[in-house]
Amino acid sequence: MAKKSDAEAQTVKPNIFMRIGLFIKQIIDELRKVITPTRKELLLWSIAVFIFVIFLMLFVSALDFGLGKLVFWVFG
Repeated sequence: MAKKSDAEAQTVKPNIFMRIGLFIKQIIDELRKVITPTRKELLLWSIAVFIFVIFLMLFVSALDFGLGKLVFWVFG
């Protein structure tokens, strides 16, 4: 088993409360970077997602139907 170097041995983890405080501080810092979309952007992205979901539903339904027909044709 390899020994730890002096630098690794001297590093001390902060206690649990300091780590929780740092985590919350980092969350707040990241939330400050968030840009709220305008009403128009929100509407356009919602429509885009809706259309994409409908497209995927149609694609999966077509695959299901087609593969079902293929299985019935192969196995009778």
